[in-house]
Amino acid sequence: MTMRILVHDYSGHPFQVELSRALSGRGHEVTHSWCDAYTSGKGHLAAAPEEPIQFQPIGVGVTITKLSFVRRLGQELRFGLQLSRQVRRTRPDVVLAANVPIPTLVILAFFLMVTRTPWVLWHQDVQAVAIRSFAGKQLSRAFGAVASAIELGERWCSRRARDIVVIADSFVDVHRKWGTGDKVSVIPNWAPLDEIVPTPRANDWSVEHGLTQKKTLLYSGTLGLKHNPGLLVALADRVRAAGGAGQEVELVVVNTGPAEEVLRAEAARLDVPLTLLPFQPYARLPEVLGAGDVLVVLLEQDAGAFSVPSKTLSYLCAGRPILGLMPGENLAAQLIDQIDGCVLPPSEDSLDEASEWVGEMFADDEYAAKLGRRARELAEWEFALDTCTDRFEELLTGTLVG
Repeated sequence: MTMRILVHDYSGHPFQVELSRALSGRGHEVTHSWCDAYTSGKGHLAAAPEEPIQFQPIGVGVTITKLSFVRRLGQELRFGLQLSRQVRRTRPDVVLAANVPIPTLVILAFFLMVTRTPWVLWHQDVQAVAIRSFAGKQLSRAFGAVASAIELGERWCSRRARDIVVIADSFVDVHRKWGTGDKVSVIPNWAPLDEIVPTPRANDWSVEHGLTQKKTLLYSGTLGLKHNPGLLVALADRVRAAGGAGQEVELVVVNTGPAEEVLRAEAARLDVPLTLLPFQPYARLPEVLGAGDVLVVLLEQDAGAFSVPSKTLSYLCAGRPILGLMPGENLAAQLIDQIDGCVLPPSEDSLDEASEWVGEMFADDEYAAKLGRRARELAEWEFALDTCTDRFEELLTGTLVG
């Protein structure tokens, strides 16, 4: 059964793009959509001449005002209108929506309800839980009311979706509470094995940035409310103080956004060598990750089990030792444990133990390489694209005919 499918992944992440290409390769008419205004590491969002898949962004030419709630709300509502117009143009049989801010998703869900277009919510984060957990901490207490409004919208959209895909078992109880548990399928995220491959430590990218003669702690990805960027600098400082196997230690962060100022200020305060770069072209991601002797994942304790950092999955594909400063119950933490990486609570109390583990990686290249091979082997076992595509194709077919 051939379908016209619109896949909208607001973030433009690599594995959602890979799924769209795989579905297109099976004969379906696929349009892949994303929000160009949202700053993050993007996948390969362009079709080769021989590819039938269509790529159509929303939010082109817009800069998201992340620090102004009212202006950002207005932008996200307008993105919902843009996305609805995109649905009207492409006339899909079924829509798959991922990583969509709730204001945008509410507009989309209403339009799909009016036009009777079946759709699947690919639920990557329980946004209400995240906002409520940060109210009174990184955010003012008034955001507790915002979280309640977001939860109403998130629950309403979940009820409007024909089917729901969640990325971890921890999401299921939330949907049972919302009355949507009977239409939930659990499909863990993955990363593109053929696109993110292990590379030598000394590669063109690391040479260009003068990193080949240094031991490097590398973080590549978004830094937002769910992360404490200062912890990266404090970790690098602690590793350096412990000796770093007698070699120079460099903190490498690939990120674009408000965290840049925090990182620069903390690095200057602690006199930590810092290479801070904007998001790099996706084609160079294997080299970027290959430049890290240890790859670091951050996730605040309050984010708990309701956010699975996709960077962890890319790190596994890259075949490098991984340090996770994150909640131990998170699915990504469990993957790191499986390869004998290091998972510790995301606090300064963990830094002595974390720096000791990093020092072991720096001092023993053979053992670090062994952990890297385990990471890649786990990725190859877990991230088989045909299996993931089979499940989504079956689900989308059932959504359409159900």
